[in-house]
This record gives sequence, C-alpha cells and structure tokens, in this order.
Amino acid sequence: MTETTRPAADVFEKVRTHDRREQLEAAKQADLLPYFRVLASEAGPVVTMEGRETIMLGSNNYLGLTGDPRVKQAARDALETYGTGLTGSRLLNGTTPLHLELERELADWMQTDDVVVYTTGHQANVGALSAVLGPKDTVICDSADHASILDGCKLSGAKLRPFRHNQMEKLEKMLDRATGDGGGVLVVVDGVFSMEGDLCNLPEVVELCERYGARLMVDEAHAVGVLGERGAGSAELFGLEDKVDLRMGTFSKSLASCGGFIAGPGDVIEYLRVSSRPFIFSAASVPAAVGAALGALRVIRSEGRELMDRLLDNARYLRRGFRELGLRVVEPGKLPDGTEATTPVVPVIVGEDWQAVLLWKALYEAGVYTNVAIHPAVPPGGALLRTSLMATHEREHLDRALEIFERTIAQFPDLPRDA
Repeated sequence: MTETTRPAADVFEKVRTHDRREQLEAAKQADLLPYFRVLASEAGPVVTMEGRETIMLGSNNYLGLTGDPRVKQAARDALETYGTGLTGSRLLNGTTPLHLELERELADWMQTDDVVVYTTGHQANVGALSAVLGPKDTVICDSADHASILDGCKLSGAKLRPFRHNQMEKLEKMLDRATGDGGGVLVVVDGVFSMEGDLCNLPEVVELCERYGARLMVDEAHAVGVLGERGAGSAELFGLEDKVDLRMGTFSKSLASCGGFIAGPGDVIEYLRVSSRPFIFSAASVPAAVGAALGALRVIRSEGRELMDRLLDNARYLRRGFRELGLRVVEPGKLPDGTEATTPVVPVIVGEDWQAVLLWKALYEAGVYTNVAIHPAVPPGGALLRTSLMATHEREHLDRALEIFERTIAQFPDLPRDA
C-alpha cells in the first residue's frame, strides 16, 4: 500500500474561518446584507428593486444615458452588425471598426495622442500599471485609490509607497524616499475618489511630481463625463491635461456601458497593445457594449454640457439638503479659485459598520437605495452611506428622498451630526 503525503493545511480553510464570516452570516439571517440586491428595471432615477419602487441614489449612471434612445440604438446597431460576441482578444480576432472609432474619438475628446480600450475598467488599471511598471520601479498611491489600482501595482512587482488620503506632505515624503529606490517613479491618484466623492488636489500633485521627476497617472473613472468644460475629467477641470502622463476612464459611469480605456502618449499606448496581459489575454468587449459607449460619447460631445450642469446642480441640492438635516457629509474639496468643488458622489458619514448597515436597511425599506461602504473599503470607524446623483433625477425625486432620510434618521440618535 502506497503511503500518501498530505499538505500541511487546506487552502480552503480561510474560506471557513475568515474574520468577517460571522458578521456576514448574521447579516444574511437578519436580511441586512446591503449587497447583491436584485434590480428588475433600467438603472434610472426610480427603479424596481425586489418588488418595490425605489429612489435610486446608488448608481453611477451619472448622465442618465443608459436609458437614452440614441445610446440604446447604437447598441442595437452594433449587435445586429457584429453579433453577440467576438470570441477572441483584441490582439487576435476581436478588433472591429467600432473599437477603432471609439479609440479615435476618445483620444480626440481627451486631447491625447492615442487611446487603448479594455473590456473592463478594472482591466484598464491592472493592465496599464502591470505593463509600465516593473520590480525596479516605485509606485506611489493615495490610500483611497481604487482597488484596481492597488491590484495593478501589486501585479507589477514595483515597490509600493502609499500615502495618507489627499495629504500632500505625506505624498512629498514618499516622493523623497523614492529618490533612493533606484528605478522609475509613478504617482497614481483618483481624480474623484469613488467612495469619498472628493477631488484630488491635482495642482499640488502635479507640482510635486514635476519637482521630483515622477510620472503621473490619474484615474478619471468618476470624473469623465462629469468635470471640465468638455467633460474630460479632473485634469481638464484644473487645466492640467498636458501635465498628466496617463489618464484612465471607464464606460460604466457616464458612458452608459461597460469597459475602460487608457489615454496617453502614442508610444506608451502602442506598448500597452502588445504588452498588457489583461488586454492581450481577455476577450474583446461585446459589440453592443462598444456601440453603447460610442453612442454615449457622441451624446456627451454634442450636448453633454447641459447634462453635466443638471447633474452637478442635483449634487449641490442633495448635499445642501443633507446639511440642513444636520447630517455630516464628506466635503468635496476646493477649486483653485477657492469655491467649493462639486462631484456627483455625496457620502453621508455614519461611523460604525453595523449602524451603517442598519441605516441602509431602514432607508431601503422606506424606498431609498444607497451604497454602504464599511471597512476595509473605508478606514475603521469611517463607515458611510454613499449617495450618487444622475442628471435625470428630478427635484421631486430628491425632495422625496430627503423626506425619507429625515424620517429615518430620527430612529438613529447616535448618528454623527454637524454642529
């Protein structure tokens, strides 16, 4: 009889013993799990979720274009022409004229040499960072950067030096330390931070990168289609487009589809096309998604200013309403002229994880859907309800949401309040 040797541990053991399992099970038992809720309608300002009409304050459909007839028609046209899928990567057999049109129009919109389109936004960050960085390099990230940025940095093998969220003195300290690391240095920041909804202090980031000779990449996922006169993002808003080396954007927010892109110098983009593993080894975006993104981009470029103004006006209105209710909201930051910035993300600070979940459930039962951010998505004790706006929200939607908030928070006397 042959004696077998077994591994010292079961790799699945962490699945059964992870530190949040008990909390997850308790939330499921009490129907308090704020995730995987079923949407049964279009992602509009009012949706059908699990059999009830709900005001949607948890969508990234910032310009409301997922329901626009022109965008839908562009998706249908692509579907009829190219079928349901391309069954291969962009490198091999998945590049269509639509991909090339979208890349050309994005490059013109972003005013960069070139653009490469990825199947998802996550792949865009992972693919770009893992390709341009190597083990001899250093990458410096804001602690609130999107998870896909951190994933790309880890995959690259570069030395990671994080700095405290939006703290410029901490960024400078990391840049100073990186001068002794011996390789190239890349700073990566979000233009608009996805959970907090605040703006990056991009002017100071640019100044520090120039002083220390570092390259700069900005994730504009929550800024494209939202900020700047053209809607090209935070770099345009601050007039710093020529100072940012690489810009990333997604199609799953303002562009009403799914996918992502990297915009930048022609030689870098060409290098990504032949070296970025998530690009080379992933199937191309389905034609309907590419068609929808191209249709949405054309709407934004022709009449987006009105949509962006309406969106940001809605964000200001909801933020003012929350403040009048005494709720604490994350401040979005300041523009160079000293005025308050506005982004479509308006988070309400709650504090403790369970209280955030209970408040979410009470609001959901009353007819308002929000996103819950708890540790590790936010620092311990920093749980919040992330609300986000659409250009298609009417005042009656927001007034009704504020009324529901007012009634509901009366049940939560321990909520953090503004003085």
